[in-house]
Amino acid sequence: MPSPSPPACVPGQRLPALLSYLCWVSYPGNTTPVGCRRLPAVLRAAVRAVALGSMNKTHPQRNGDVAAFGSAKSSSEERDRCHPRSCTWRRVCISAMALLVLVATVGLAVVLGLLSRVPVNRFCAASNNRTGFLCDDKVTCVPASQVCNTVSNCRSGEDEQEELCGDLPRSLPGHLVFRCSNPAYWVYADQRCNGMNDCGDCSDETGNLAACPPCGSEWWNCSPVLYEYCSCIPRRLCRDGIQHCHSWSDEYICRP
Repeated sequence: MPSPSPPACVPGQRLPALLSYLCWVSYPGNTTPVGCRRLPAVLRAAVRAVALGSMNKTHPQRNGDVAAFGSAKSSSEERDRCHPRSCTWRRVCISAMALLVLVATVGLAVVLGLLSRVPVNRFCAASNNRTGFLCDDKVTCVPASQVCNTVSNCRSGEDEQEELCGDLPRSLPGHLVFRCSNPAYWVYADQRCNGMNDCGDCSDETGNLAACPPCGSEWWNCSPVLYEYCSCIPRRLCRDGIQHCHSWSDEYICRP
């Protein structure tokens, strides 16, 4: 059975006819799908039922009036039958509008997706001017070394979320991480220049990589004996009867 021609542009029947045509062209060869023949009648009946139901809600009519309305509608549809060229342009306009709506919807979804992925600035300065992690309340600043320590320091627990702590240190914001001279090791940013040998090779305390200031007033500058210190020892260790500096300056010169 040959495929039908594209639907005529009759008001009230465009959608059923168009769907029937699309149903026909979706079948290859000369097959005759029964559903395609029944589709227009079913859809037209549904459209008429909805239209009559809507009119009866606003303008209740008797049975004779409904019949008269149906006759008048048929005559009006026949008069309003448009020229094939005009029908084609209408279909083109409808398709273009549908395409624009689709593009706008996809564009909006993409924009919203990009906005949701914009990283939040979590940088803050904790006590003693240490690098910290800013909580969602924009007030609480958690020291870097207390992030992902299995203890929630933020009210909503964002400093312990899987997204942040799932793949240390790659999952952490860059400002929370200090890379040691040995690429296999890293420490939290607030452990840099804290006087302790956290990297194991003192790269977090000495050299251009760390760029630490000179020892503060609470520290004594010497070459430490103990492995845990790098270039300074705490003054509280001075004159405690134990050698902490190779020169013994902590016992003879330094004062706590």
